[in-house]
Amino acid sequence: MQITAHKTRGCLSGAEMKTLCPAFFSRIAAIVTVTLLPLLGGCVIVAAGAAGAGAVAYVRGELSAGLEHDLGPVYKATQRALHKLEFAKISEESSAVDAHLLYRTALDRRVEIKLKKTTNRLTDVRIRIDLIGDQALARTILDQIKAELD
Repeated sequence: MQITAHKTRGCLSGAEMKTLCPAFFSRIAAIVTVTLLPLLGGCVIVAAGAAGAGAVAYVRGELSAGLEHDLGPVYKATQRALHKLEFAKISEESSAVDAHLLYRTALDRRVEIKLKKTTNRLTDVRIRIDLIGDQALARTILDQIKAELD
């Protein structure tokens, strides 16, 4: 009795599989990545190298930055920046280790800023616009805060 290999529709031999697999799987990975990318609402954008001072990240609608200043000066600079941008103050709270500022724009957009003392010379700044976020406006606010610190 002789057994012959039958090539059924869709089945590949070992040699064919070895040559096809890398290209096939890389295409599948690319398709899955492109398909899932829009579902990662808020996206992740990182500027600057390491975490800490100088690092800026936009994740899920929130802009995070590390500023090389103590909490007190960053809090005062944030107040001045929001005043210069002509935002309406809703509330401000601060302690020795953190602060929370809530403001509104002329178009009634909610601006929430959280400050957290990381070290004596490093403050974590988190800026969120509305529920979804607005990267351009958050960066404008951060740039104004930095300008007030200089």
